[in-house]
Amino acid sequence: MFASPAFAQAAGTGTGAGAAGLLAFAPYIAIFAIFYFLMIRPQQQRAKAHRAMIDAVKKGDDVVTGGGIIGKVSRVLDGEVEVEVANGVKLRVLKGTLSDVRNRPAPTAANDTKG
Repeated sequence: MFASPAFAQAAGTGTGAGAAGLLAFAPYIAIFAIFYFLMIRPQQQRAKAHRAMIDAVKKGDDVVTGGGIIGKVSRVLDGEVEVEVANGVKLRVLKGTLSDVRNRPAPTAANDTKG
């Protein structure tokens, strides 16, 4: 009566269906690429630089631990460093807890003509 007969349309078989499926994944691929280049890759580079900095710690370097303790390295062991924080006060800390290595040269005067 009031209902009209529904006719099934032929399903898209051929190259159009494959391209439509690929286009459905395009936004996900684009989002992953953006996340990779803006978040994942820079974090990996920072971690690699931090690892290299920690591996290059040597005796005499000024270091900062994750807890904020500043001292001078007096001895380097395999996974630990001995940090002198005051005259005669030495702490053994794990290399992984070092957050910064400060071995910058002493500042020179602006009018220094040596060199």
